[in-house]
Amino acid sequence: MSTLSERILKGEEGSFVDVKVDRAIAHDGTGIQALTAFREMEAKKICNPERITIIYDHIVPANNSTTADLQAELRRFAFERGIDFHDIGSGVCHQVMSEGRVLPGEIVIGADSHTCTMGAFGAFSTGVGASDMASIWATGGTWLKVPETINIRLEGRLPRFSEPKDVALRYVGMLGADGATYKAIEFTGENDLGMEGRLTISNMAIEAGAKAGLFYSDAETCRYLREYGMDAEPQKTEDCDYVREETLDLDDVEPVLAVPHRVDNVKPVSDLEGIPLDQVFVGTCTNGRYEDLKRFADVVRGKKVKVRTVVVPASRAVLLRAMETGVLRDIVESGATIGTPGCGPCLGAHQGVLGEGEVGLSTANRNFKNRMGVGAEYYLSSPTTAAFSALRGEIASPGVRP
Repeated sequence: MSTLSERILKGEEGSFVDVKVDRAIAHDGTGIQALTAFREMEAKKICNPERITIIYDHIVPANNSTTADLQAELRRFAFERGIDFHDIGSGVCHQVMSEGRVLPGEIVIGADSHTCTMGAFGAFSTGVGASDMASIWATGGTWLKVPETINIRLEGRLPRFSEPKDVALRYVGMLGADGATYKAIEFTGENDLGMEGRLTISNMAIEAGAKAGLFYSDAETCRYLREYGMDAEPQKTEDCDYVREETLDLDDVEPVLAVPHRVDNVKPVSDLEGIPLDQVFVGTCTNGRYEDLKRFADVVRGKKVKVRTVVVPASRAVLLRAMETGVLRDIVESGATIGTPGCGPCLGAHQGVLGEGEVGLSTANRNFKNRMGVGAEYYLSSPTTAAFSALRGEIASPGVRP
């Protein structure tokens, strides 16, 4: 019997397959690089422009004239070639694609490493370089090596203050930063994780080196996609051979942090309480969804943060829902600042970069040295941990009031 990756890619693990790409994604950063490669290839036309999406999310609005010129060039190209284009304020590419644009069983390729996010829908979704993306633009296809698969069974129900982000950090810490290199991770088991939590968990697969992180489509997947007018079918698990199997009991998951400067250096929040913070950042393709913002708002409602706090919704749709439900008002009244939907300071470009010697707490997916600010340190956490910490101005365990 086959793993989900083998079934989607139609090949046995270790084999090389030529595939048609169902969805190809680039953003303002990698898109201009792909355009340069496309021109160097002397390609004449875009193959299947309706399957290609370009979303401006990394440095938006443009932070200087050079960035603006590059964005203008790619924007013109997208309009001329009939490419599905989303300008500034649309949101993070992975979140935008998760809002009714990907179906189970599809092959999704993005010029961004966190494209694995869409594996939450039961799609084979992975990142490639800009030259590979240019080739996809020109031909509509690519080649892949069918990966071996690790199975992580997620069993049980998360305690009150624990979140899918804590699950993601736990499994990355368990596997190690290179423990799943060029492997797929299948998440199975009996649990109550919703789609937003699955998106968070799949998003972090690359932090263990994985090529993809997949959940099987089920009733919850189909319900979620129906809200966007999309019909989907459940995917049945089969008996198959995994190269490694692990079980994570969700009932025992406690709030954790990734400690600078490695995502797999994971420790309980309670072990690090009291470390002073200069900034708290909530957002990104990992934790900028509506439920993330709501969890943050539920904690800070009627209170004031004691440290500068930047909150960036993952998409325009998330921002609108937060406005309609009062979540945005609660966040703003707490003293936090709202950024343009997109990546925000995650990649260290603007909208909240840390200064040398500063310490931050972030709901992003990476805490690599100098990523969010040269000479700064940043810890990774869930939105709830970020909220309690923002109220205290220091790392604080969820449930511990200031």
